[in-house]
Amino acid sequence: MNPYKNWRFVLATDLDGTFLGGSEEDRLALYEWIEARRDDVGLIFVTGRDPRFIADLCDETPVPWPDFVVGDVGTTIAEVRDGEGEERIAFMLDLEKHIAQLWGDAGTTVRQALSGAPGLTEQETDFRHRLSFDYDPESYHPSAREKIEAMGFDVIISDERFFDVLPKGVSKGPSLLRLIDHLGIQRERVLVAGDTMNDLSMFHTGLHGAVVGGAEKPLLNATAGIENVRQCERIGAGGIAEAIDAFSLHPDPIETRQTQEQSE
Repeated sequence: MNPYKNWRFVLATDLDGTFLGGSEEDRLALYEWIEARRDDVGLIFVTGRDPRFIADLCDETPVPWPDFVVGDVGTTIAEVRDGEGEERIAFMLDLEKHIAQLWGDAGTTVRQALSGAPGLTEQETDFRHRLSFDYDPESYHPSAREKIEAMGFDVIISDERFFDVLPKGVSKGPSLLRLIDHLGIQRERVLVAGDTMNDLSMFHTGLHGAVVGGAEKPLLNATAGIENVRQCERIGAGGIAEAIDAFSLHPDPIETRQTQEQSE
């Protein structure tokens, strides 16, 4: 029997600015609500962060461990198992196979192509199927993007800070769909949430979507009018709670002191 099919609701969420965003009260209310319902609520992190960051985050803070991870801007697909630290995050190599094939040994080639490119500083993390750079919009020249796309790779610039080079056609949205379909999860039970342009592909999946309050303007512009996507007023975790209620995705409300006062 597949336990994932019994989840009433699945939250597939970005981290920075989204699941980790908003007031402390809203964050803790959401985290505690999830932890109290682990039998019927699934949690998937869909993030640009790598497994080591996620393990440290969940070990050292009140952030709950996810059930699955779509990490590294969609180039990692993993399940979370029993264990300790980063060892709990196990790559689902069958689901990643096409990603690895598309990327191949491109790291060296991409690195050489962008060597000395103005406005780009390579990040030190040892990524598996992508390269990421810190991005300075003032000194950046668009020829860098043109060069990489001509080589057959995708580029995502997000939050006016990050320049990600990815295998063609690979990003958060497609990898998330691959995972939930593999698990047999009904798509109408899933809410995606994000706040920057590297989340855009999630809002093109047809899943319920929460563009949380405080999202970057290019994402707000790009998601305006997309069916099933709510541009939330509340920031971060508060926006996620707002969308869960607005889409009636779970019968139990996520209550904070603010919502309790409003109901009195």
